[in-house]
Amino acid sequence: MFATAAELGGLALQLVWYRGCGEFQIEPWLTDSAELQRRMTSVQCRGGLTQIGRVLEHTVRETRQHRVNALVLVGDCLEEPIDLLCHQAGQLGLLGVPAFVFQEGHDPDAVLGFREIARLTRGAYCAFDVGSARQLRDLLGAVAVYAVGGRPALAEFGKRHGGLIQQLTQQL
Repeated sequence: MFATAAELGGLALQLVWYRGCGEFQIEPWLTDSAELQRRMTSVQCRGGLTQIGRVLEHTVRETRQHRVNALVLVGDCLEEPIDLLCHQAGQLGLLGVPAFVFQEGHDPDAVLGFREIARLTRGAYCAFDVGSARQLRDLLGAVAVYAVGGRPALAEFGKRHGGLIQQLTQQL
């Protein structure tokens, strides 16, 4: 993601994650890919309910403080009331922050909710294979291109890479 963004002038990224029983972490904004990778790989999964609403709420707050070009949400399920999430997603849409929602697996409730979050924010939804780190890497690279260069840069990137990347560009 950072390598792709570096070609276009760089990217600042904030990692927000949740797990377990109410654990919710907001990392500082980073531009160093090694530090981001260190922080990402130190997170371990634990059982608990999703906290997507908290992620959306945080993104709304951040956007009101300074420009956020895109939100990336990666998940496998959705256990929160969809109406509240739609309200929060609608706020992001009004603020001009598209959500790129990538789903691991095929949970039907998550498909419906994630697609609606993407639609309300004028973002995009894409499912990827459970075992495909490459697909997720490509999707994250596409969002980095969008965050740095906007729709024209993503369209050009999609033409060069095709596949899932082109699916994203067609939804915007």
